[in-house]
Amino acid sequence: MNTEFFIARRIAWQGRKSFSKIIVRIAILAVALGLAVMLVSGAIINGFNAKISEKIFGFWGHIHITDIHLTRSYDYVPIPYSEEMMAEIEQLDGRQLSKERSFLSTLFSRSEPMGVQRVHSFAFHPGIIQSKSDLEGIMLKGLNREFQWKYLEKFIVEGDTISWNDTLASRSIVISKRTSERLQVGVGDALIVQFVQERNTKKRKFTISGIYKTGLEEYDVKFALCDIRVLQDLLGWESNEVAGYEVFVHDVQNMEAYADDIYNNIVPQDHYAETIKDKFPNIFDWLDLQRINEYIILFLMILVSIINMTTVILIIILERSRMIGILKSIGFTNWSVRKLFIYLSFWISVFGLLIGNILGLGFCFLQQRFGLIKLDEVNYYVSTAPIKIDILNIVLLNLMTLVVIAIFMIFPSFLISRIKPVKVLRFD
Repeated sequence: MNTEFFIARRIAWQGRKSFSKIIVRIAILAVALGLAVMLVSGAIINGFNAKISEKIFGFWGHIHITDIHLTRSYDYVPIPYSEEMMAEIEQLDGRQLSKERSFLSTLFSRSEPMGVQRVHSFAFHPGIIQSKSDLEGIMLKGLNREFQWKYLEKFIVEGDTISWNDTLASRSIVISKRTSERLQVGVGDALIVQFVQERNTKKRKFTISGIYKTGLEEYDVKFALCDIRVLQDLLGWESNEVAGYEVFVHDVQNMEAYADDIYNNIVPQDHYAETIKDKFPNIFDWLDLQRINEYIILFLMILVSIINMTTVILIIILERSRMIGILKSIGFTNWSVRKLFIYLSFWISVFGLLIGNILGLGFCFLQQRFGLIKLDEVNYYVSTAPIKIDILNIVLLNLMTLVVIAIFMIFPSFLISRIKPVKVLRFD
């Protein structure tokens, strides 16, 4: 039997009532609360990143291919529609492009699909929506039948997607909830959209087939979705001319590698491929700032746990000084007694982590189920705090906390070597 481990367990759980026993309970609670805070904050920040990224990628795809001279405005230069190029992009092998990923991320994502999901073309054209009550500026995004609606269907709150016609351009339009409220229109209502081109005004009549709401205010205010053939006709483009291509990939973390490979090896020299993170950096920079908050919380919680555990061990050593003197007098070395208190800190940490996981993960599941934390969607892009539980992060966080506490517990245990049996045992 490991004598030091046995005595440490007795002190932690089966010892007589004492001040140190109360301190041990408080230490367990402090470790538990610290871990719970770290788990919840990490899950919420991961949820923010995942939820908002999902909305942006669902609306824009992961990679855009456009003319190389395109500016950040929506005045797109037409490029040829090429089924051969699309097919080549869809055949990209994600395994070859993922060599730069870390071993752990590759190990834990082996079951995830890799490669390109889908490629489709798009076009843009600004217009003015005219209803019976008001006018509203709008940017129409033209899509074709190849568009993967599964990414946007979850944001359709009323009606359905565009109704396609095999021969003629569909006059269906999907507008945002914000636009429908401002114009006081709904599914099935007719809209007149005016397009100004070189001092001439063209009008097209649309029927609202669906209403979407992403919660991303800058998109919901601006954009409506329609058949790309309507915009090609308005712009005077041929049927084989488009503004660009949107590429959806399976392994989003590796999309920079896909963009580089598409640009360097597939598209013509007058085409340019870039990720949506590079095209719209502001919101992704904001999400990256949330990561800094997470790291600050992790640092503070671990620091508090270290200070708390150090204080607890020092108090217990001082209160158990007579026991330490007895153990030394019967042959225990300084290292053996130090191990006893290191084991004690291990017991406190393990049970604190166990309770912390229950508290933290329990709150995360309650938040997922009931949405306890409400947010202002205009400012935070979501109505409730989103949760994303990452098993790998949880395991690493538990191991990191346990290892850091164990390392720092070695230093207060040096106090044991200064305790002399003669001095502590000569008084009753």
